[in-house]
Amino acid sequence: MNDITGFENIPPTTLADLLGREQVMDIGIRPLWPLERRVAGPAFTVRCPPGDNLMLHAAIYRAEPGSIIVVEAGDVDYAVAGGNVCAVAQRRGIAGFVVDGVIRDLAEVRKMGFPVFARGVIPIPGSKAVVEPLNGQVRCGGVNVSAGDIIVADEEGVVVTPRARRRQVLLDAQKKLAKEADESLDVWEEAHRARIDKILAENGFED
Repeated sequence: MNDITGFENIPPTTLADLLGREQVMDIGIRPLWPLERRVAGPAFTVRCPPGDNLMLHAAIYRAEPGSIIVVEAGDVDYAVAGGNVCAVAQRRGIAGFVVDGVIRDLAEVRKMGFPVFARGVIPIPGSKAVVEPLNGQVRCGGVNVSAGDIIVADEEGVVVTPRARRRQVLLDAQKKLAKEADESLDVWEEAHRARIDKILAENGFED
């Protein structure tokens, strides 16, 4: 887990500035209730075919503490997890779920404070029949996610840092935040207005 120490202090907005649109999950992947903290950790990836949730239920016993289980679900017609699955995951130290799909038992999961980012809720559960490999590449919220990629998620959204770039991205993000912290709003406004006015002038805008 030492490889990801520090990412919990990096907002998704900062990572998005550095990584670009292709590493940011779409707006359908949202926290299912207001979260008071940011979630960060390495991805443990799961693929579930339509109507089936077996492999997510298997994953909660195999993912390392501190990891975030990232699920490519096959549909939004059947829940891939409910209250007990989330409770067991929380008890085993899993940091949260990011699901391109839906869950159920929202009130239970909200009460326990287990972070879930998903497309929504539905009361009917999926079946448990189809075996798929764990920790393969999945697509979640429009982003390709591999095992060990760093997930950072909060109310601003979910950003995926490729594992191979994690150290450099963390350093760049920390430098960016430090620079912004030293810049007053007056300085920012002056530079911002100059840049906007320059772009306007170059494109023929006149007041």
